[in-house]
Amino acid sequence: MTRSKFYPIVVILLCSGFLFYKYILQVYPGIMTDDLMRDFHLDGVGLGNLAACYFYAYLITQPFAGVLLDRYSSRWLTAFAILVGAVGAIIFAHTDSLWGAQLGRVCMGFASAFATVCYLKNTALWFEARHFAFVGGLLATAAMLGAIFGEAPLSVLVTHLGWRDAVMVIGVFGLVFAVLMIAILRDKPNTDPALQDIKYGLSFKDFFDVIKKKQNWLLTFYSGLTFTPLAVFCGLWGNPFLVTVHHISTTDAATFLSFAFLGFGTGSPILGLISDRLGKRKPVMIVGALVSLISICFVIYIPSIQGYLLGTLFYLFGFGIGSFMLCFAIGKDLNPLAIAATVIAMVNSGDSLFGSFTEPLIGKILDAHGAVMVNGAPVFTAHAYQLGLSLLPLYLVGAILILFQVREN
Repeated sequence: MTRSKFYPIVVILLCSGFLFYKYILQVYPGIMTDDLMRDFHLDGVGLGNLAACYFYAYLITQPFAGVLLDRYSSRWLTAFAILVGAVGAIIFAHTDSLWGAQLGRVCMGFASAFATVCYLKNTALWFEARHFAFVGGLLATAAMLGAIFGEAPLSVLVTHLGWRDAVMVIGVFGLVFAVLMIAILRDKPNTDPALQDIKYGLSFKDFFDVIKKKQNWLLTFYSGLTFTPLAVFCGLWGNPFLVTVHHISTTDAATFLSFAFLGFGTGSPILGLISDRLGKRKPVMIVGALVSLISICFVIYIPSIQGYLLGTLFYLFGFGIGSFMLCFAIGKDLNPLAIAATVIAMVNSGDSLFGSFTEPLIGKILDAHGAVMVNGAPVFTAHAYQLGLSLLPLYLVGAILILFQVREN
């Protein structure tokens, strides 16, 4: 099976499915904020902390995910991770206690820590280096399909089934997908002599070589500062913000947020292809961050924007952030292939690092400016949302400044 010229495509489709699942797990709380605050008796900080349990587990697991995937079989590790995420969704769907919901989110965060690393590690193994940025950019396409499903389509499912049954469907899907991963995925090509020298068995020296390199840390902070605005805004606070500030329904808000994910999913491979053609990464990344910065500022601070213009701004916001995927290509170029998963895991931990404290921090800012209780759930003012979400443009400015210190191979 692995000798077929089409098998690398099968590998990437499987890894894409894992990313699809990861982003459903990450973003679904954003469409049920009122239900969660009411059923678990939460304020803004409480909801932020519940959602951020995903990022806490993701952040802790991410460095180990890279080391484990460099050392052991990605086939079995990936299937186990998906299984844990599915169990977490089932726990979340059935629990009546806050600690049970937090446990479910922790399981989902643990599982998701393997998704991006698994995809990019297999891209490095099964595809030529000259195709890495483009194929790696398709990661975002798969991920954002999951994120899009986790917005408007899942919102409709929640409306018809209720939030608990909708999350249960997510859990069952994960159980089925874990079985498919075991049945089909293999670890590395058998036909490429250059890859036969890559042995599982990452040493401590290799690990410390990764973490002591300044460029890897710059890429990690860039990754967190760039991707967190998309993850936080579209994953949790964007839906209630649009309902309150732009005066639209929850379903319409989820649709607009889907435009941002659509932009990210299309922007990543397109910008990756442009970068491959130019032979440069940084200029594309800087322009992308600037486009996202301008777009999100319009969305946050001009509430009169509606309709097609609002959808276009969300699309441009996501499209520009798609350039962040190029930081993985830079990280791969600056480090040996044998430790690719460890490097990717370190860089990818940036978004979980920033996401872990940004979601509750925004909730704390919202709580500080008061709320009105409606149907047992707090509703915040437009001014409070604008103050809290002002962190996101600042993150993008910081990402641009960091890029000037990053070097390319």
